[in-house]
Amino acid sequence: MKTIYLAGFDVFRPDASAHGQHLKALCRQHGFEGLYPLDNQAPTELNGAALAHWIYQANIGLLNRADCVMANLNPFRGAEPDSGTAFEVGYAIARGLPVWAYTQEARPLIAQIPTRRADTGRIDAQGYTVEDFGLNLNLMIACSTQVVIGDAQACLLRMEAAGLRGMR
Repeated sequence: MKTIYLAGFDVFRPDASAHGQHLKALCRQHGFEGLYPLDNQAPTELNGAALAHWIYQANIGLLNRADCVMANLNPFRGAEPDSGTAFEVGYAIARGLPVWAYTQEARPLIAQIPTRRADTGRIDAQGYTVEDFGLNLNLMIACSTQVVIGDAQACLLRMEAAGLRGMR
C-alpha cells in the first residue's frame, strides 16, 4: 500500500486529531496509507524550541517514508497557503515525490488579492506585484504539483484515477 504524507494546516484545527483520523480513513478507502503529522507523539518533557525541533524532525521522518504528498493548500491566515505546508511541498518535490494539492480557491491570484494598477502591473496594498499567470497558486507550487479544485476526497479520487496506487 502506497503512503501519502498529509500536509496542511489541518494540524491547527481544534479537532486536529479527529480530522487527521478522518483523512487517514479517506486514504484507506482509496487504497492508500495516510501519514498524518500528529501520528507522532512528542515527549511530554519537551517545550519551546526543543519541542519545535522535535516536531520538525518527526515530520521530516514521515515525509521521508512517504511515496507521495497530498497537501491542503487552501488559504491560511491570509491569501496564501500555510508556510509550513509550502515547505513540505518543496521538500517533497526536491525528493522527487509526486505532490497533489487541493484547494477550494479556483480564482487566479490576481482575482484573490485586492490590487491596484501601477507602472509595473497590478500591486497589492503593500506595493508588491501580484503575479498574473492565470494560476490560482504561486507559480512555484502550481507548476510543480497536480492541483485539484475541491477537498481531500476529490483529490484522492483524482490520485486514484491517475493510478498512483501502482507507482514505484
